Amino acid sequence: MLLVASRASGRTQPAVYARRTPKETPLYAAVRDELETYLARAHERERVVPRFVERELRAYLQCGLLCHGFVRVRCVDCGLDRLVAFSCKGRGFCPACVGRRMADTAAHLVDRVLPQAPVRQWVLSLPHSLRYRLAFDAELCSAALNVFIRSVFISLRRRARARFGVQAGDASCGAVTFVQRFGDALNLNVHFHSLILDGVYLRALDGSAQCRALPPPTDAEVERVAASIARRLVRLLERRGLLAGSPDETDPLVRDGSVLGELYAASIRHRAATGPRADRRVARVGDRVTADDLEQPRSKRCAMINGVSLHANVAVPARDRKRLERLCRYVARPPVSTTRLAAQPDGRLRYELKRRWRDGTSHVVFEPGELLERLVALIPPPRAHQVRYHGVLGPAAANRTAICCDRRLTERAMTDSSLGQRAPGNDRTGNPNDTAARNSARPSTRSRNSSHACGSGDANPFAPAADPPSPAPPRARRLSWSALMQRVFARDVLECPSCRGRMRVIAAIEQPEIVAAIFGLLGLARRAPPTSSSQARPKTSPSRPPTDHRHGTRAARACSPIGDSGPPRPPHRARSLAA
Repeated sequence: MLLVASRASGRTQPAVYARRTPKETPLYAAVRDELETYLARAHERERVVPRFVERELRAYLQCGLLCHGFVRVRCVDCGLDRLVAFSCKGRGFCPACVGRRMADTAAHLVDRVLPQAPVRQWVLSLPHSLRYRLAFDAELCSAALNVFIRSVFISLRRRARARFGVQAGDASCGAVTFVQRFGDALNLNVHFHSLILDGVYLRALDGSAQCRALPPPTDAEVERVAASIARRLVRLLERRGLLAGSPDETDPLVRDGSVLGELYAASIRHRAATGPRADRRVARVGDRVTADDLEQPRSKRCAMINGVSLHANVAVPARDRKRLERLCRYVARPPVSTTRLAAQPDGRLRYELKRRWRDGTSHVVFEPGELLERLVALIPPPRAHQVRYHGVLGPAAANRTAICCDRRLTERAMTDSSLGQRAPGNDRTGNPNDTAARNSARPSTRSRNSSHACGSGDANPFAPAADPPSPAPPRARRLSWSALMQRVFARDVLECPSCRGRMRVIAAIEQPEIVAAIFGLLGLARRAPPTSSSQARPKTSPSRPPTDHRHGTRAARACSPIGDSGPPRPPHRARSLAA
């Protein structure tokens, strides 16, 4: 965030909050320097780069840069101005945008979805061959996730029947799943992190849902669930015909000539896909030892069956909401940590692992082009949800309104009544009274089963009152930029550092000519850092990607060739701010 002194004030104020500078990070430099070279090389090899991949990469190069548009924030008392850049709203690897989505999703789950019940994290890792297929097949990914959730729910109902003597059909379960695509070394690793309620909901005589907590699962129970998942996955692949025939015949990426096929396969195997080091392992740094001579570590509540790994040893008590929010942030975290990525003097990039591997590896070293290949593999395909809701937490669950109580509205109402004012950072304009006025004037259009509707305020969080109160005024699904900053960093960014007054958003500037005029007055750079020219220029520019006539024009519909895709469409960033 850039602080600018108003001409009317005639003085400059010290900055209390510094805007992030993405163009100074090694990640930004690698994408900027290697993007055009990579696209030209793919074109020479007659490989198709999907449009969503190129669009995500080019949008990242505009994320957080004031020259591509910004919001002007001004203090209504002293006239101090701030310029806040737009963000790219990327879903793949952008640390700022995925980090914002991480904080917002965690706050939404803790405040609006997950009830005050014990929660256990179940992590399912899959064999390498299945990871490749799940990376691009959204339907198969959903089917595999359903197998995982169904197996865990069966285990919970079986234990509830043994403990409480209820029928399996009378016990309901709930879960929220995050589909992660990355490993610790930025490799492609599609796996599932599920936050499952560590208990079941039983229907009482009056129709209310009551939560009954279950003891932690034993090692034998976790192994039993893992064996069930492995059997069901094999039957799933057999039904879809993916275990018979040549892999190339059932792989649409190979048929369409997409570049994603080789990138996915190389990333899963920790190898380089293209360039001078093609099919060679990524360099590693550390005290290397022979991992085959080491004894396989054994963890509690962890099982490995035929390449299917299941871990269920992390749990959060019912009323520890802060720890639950930290867990939600962990499972929704960005794939790339800029603090662990550093540029070496030889031009390579060194990435530190969170935990040392069994063979002693502590860092992996990438060439800039290899890092770009890893980032491409981590970009999820469009229209594939990365957060899923199951059971009583699903959008169509019968008792979802009573179970998912809105804690934030209740706590904020109690706090506001005691303090006589609203918490800072609730409104995009910085006026603490505007949000309440707009919400009271806006009619409610949400259904009673929506997760945004407030449940009972009774002391018992699991049983609704006989006459539920009227739903609270609706609010936006996403928290505002200032509210997230207040929640995550405990810093009120709409408080003026000069006079401690309130700041308001007064304009959103997107027109290039207006941006250039303002930057000329402020003495700032009017253009973004230029991308490096490609080292391999294509000699010809085909008008269409290669089409296999036996399979129609699927490649032509899904992807665009390099050199004929035209200028990328600008990302939608109308109201997205980069902190």
